Amino acid sequence: MQEFEGRVAVVTGAASGIGLAVASRLAQEGMRVVLADIERGPLADAVAKLEGAGHEVLGVPTDVSKWEDLQRLADRTVSTFGQVNVVHNNAGVVRAGRLEELTLADWEWVIGVDLWSVIYGVKTFLPLIRKAGEGHIVNTASSAGLQASSEIGPYNVAKFGVVALTETLQLELAADQSAIGASVLCPGAIDTQITESERNRPEPAAETETNRRFSKMAGQVVGQGHSPESVAELVLAGIRDQSFWILTHPEWIDVLRRRVEGMKDGRRLVTGFGG
Repeated sequence: MQEFEGRVAVVTGAASGIGLAVASRLAQEGMRVVLADIERGPLADAVAKLEGAGHEVLGVPTDVSKWEDLQRLADRTVSTFGQVNVVHNNAGVVRAGRLEELTLADWEWVIGVDLWSVIYGVKTFLPLIRKAGEGHIVNTASSAGLQASSEIGPYNVAKFGVVALTETLQLELAADQSAIGASVLCPGAIDTQITESERNRPEPAAETETNRRFSKMAGQVVGQGHSPESVAELVLAGIRDQSFWILTHPEWIDVLRRRVEGMKDGRRLVTGFGG
């Protein structure tokens, strides 16, 4: 997809972080942008900021883990702007805990936001993009969707699922020789509020030592990570170039190469940058 002026984009998790940066960048390209987020206050602030810069935007409070909310988001988009060309299924949360201590509610919350929302987003918006004639779907996975890390099992499972879903989508679009493209965004450490995900949990969970330790450690890592704005530039380039993989940290390719090497004898699980 090369032309952005006057086209319509939908971005979830758009009140902050990567979502806001992508929404802002697409608006700068002349797109009409729908921002969706569960946080009403920050969403209103983001919309006001973009409107103040002269962009045509719409904010829709959305719980992306709910099918009916995604349908309502699509309805609001079409009724306001008439079509959909680009969708970025970006909203995400994380909860840390060892497998034996994580509750079913932990699993349901993380997978609901991180995986089911992407399934809902593709199911809801792909027919609308087909109707528009051309467009692109970007799904946010993670480096954790390429190689698992300990103590964030639900996040790993969800993000591996997003990668698999997006690969399937791309294969089916290619088989149709479709004018629609698909990309999977796999961020490494990015300076966002991902470690503060619990603020948006509908039913707060009891804090655990594992989650507290993870939030402190991961918070320090992401605080030194790449800027959301740099990720937005990669997303824009990925849409333009019809790139499937969008990696914020290309060095992960070496991590994955070592991971595959460890499969040779079927016994070694090679993890992390240490090889």
